[in-house]
Amino acid sequence: MSTPTDPIPRRKLSDEVFDRLHAMIVEGAVAPGDPMPSERALMDRFGVGRPVVREALQTLNTMGLITVSHGERSRVNAITPRSALAQLDSMAQTLLSIAPENLGHLKDARRMFELGLVRVAAQQRTDDDLTALHHLIAMQSAARDVPEDFVAADIAFHARIIAIAGNPVITALADAMLKWIFHNHGTLLRWSGHEDTTLSEHRQIVAAIAARDADEAVAQMATHLDRSAGLQPRD
Repeated sequence: MSTPTDPIPRRKLSDEVFDRLHAMIVEGAVAPGDPMPSERALMDRFGVGRPVVREALQTLNTMGLITVSHGERSRVNAITPRSALAQLDSMAQTLLSIAPENLGHLKDARRMFELGLVRVAAQQRTDDDLTALHHLIAMQSAARDVPEDFVAADIAFHARIIAIAGNPVITALADAMLKWIFHNHGTLLRWSGHEDTTLSEHRQIVAAIAARDADEAVAQMATHLDRSAGLQPRD
């Protein structure tokens, strides 16, 4: 706890410049796709040196707010739910590496999301959605002897069901969870020998979605996710 006699910490100049540039972006002074002012213009505007400006710009770049390109002016990025969550990727991977018990919590969260979203999918699906899901199952079946492609098709199948809800925030959240889970868990699983079971379960999920039977779709997805969660790491 600070006291009235504690010294006031001095902020770095780059933090001050960052705050002002961040405000420019948030307040719309520069729009997505627009170039940021040149380094020289920023140096003159704020009365600071080039290293200070570059550090502030690099912080914005790390946050995904701008893209810094060598020899060109930085440009403002369009921020979407997906790009915002992408900023958590590194932290999420670190968390799952140093505290692996959180993988179980993440899988539980995924289950809650997907059971709710497969219900929505059964209620809202279109013929185009069904065509896409059948195509992904065919792709996965063709990749049964190529584990990396099989897993990629598995992720795409679940992501396509999630997308039927048409909610970009939910889609981005669920896709992020899928990526984090499969990155930390999927490549370690004993996929060999489970391909036919996975494909059969996927077909049953799609059949329930096609029939607009929301309760059956939830039941089939629950069976599939619970079995997948029980797969053991490779020796």
